[in-house]
Amino acid sequence: MKRIRTIQEHPLFMEQYMLLQEAEKDRFFCRHTMEHFVDVARLMYIYNLEEQAGLDKALIYAAALLHDIGRYEQIAFGTPHHLSGARIAGEILKDCGFSGEDISLIQEAISSHRKASDETAPILSRYLYRADKQSRNCFSCPAQAECNWPDTRKNLYLTY
Repeated sequence: MKRIRTIQEHPLFMEQYMLLQEAEKDRFFCRHTMEHFVDVARLMYIYNLEEQAGLDKALIYAAALLHDIGRYEQIAFGTPHHLSGARIAGEILKDCGFSGEDISLIQEAISSHRKASDETAPILSRYLYRADKQSRNCFSCPAQAECNWPDTRKNLYLTY
C-alpha cells in the first residue's frame, strides 16, 4: 500500500499529526493518535469484507488516516475539524497519487464523519462514521465518568 505510506510520509500530514499530538499530549479523554486512525481503518475494512462492498483498501485506509487530521486547527483556531480535515486531505491526497474521484469520495467521507448518514450516503461515508464511533472503548475508559459524550453515544459494551 504505497499510497498509504506516502500519506504517512507527506510533510503536511506529518506536520498536522505532530501538532495534534502536542496539542493533545495532556488530554485525559480520547486522543487522536495513530492507534485511533488504524483502529478506524481496520473496522472499516472489516465492514467492507463482511458486506462485500468492494471498496479499495487504499481508499479505506486513506479516509481513516485523514479523518481527524484537521483536529489541530479546531483546537488552535476553532475551525470544525471535519471541514479543515477535508481541505487538508485534498492537498495531501493530490500529492499521493489518488484520482480526483477518489479524493472527492474521501473528502465527502471526512466532511460528513461527524453526523450519522442515511442509506443514500456513499458507503465510505457510512463506514467512516460507524468505525469512528465503534473504535472508542468507552466501556474500559478511565475517563468515562467525566466524558461529555452522552451515554447514548458511548460504547458502554463491547460491540461486534
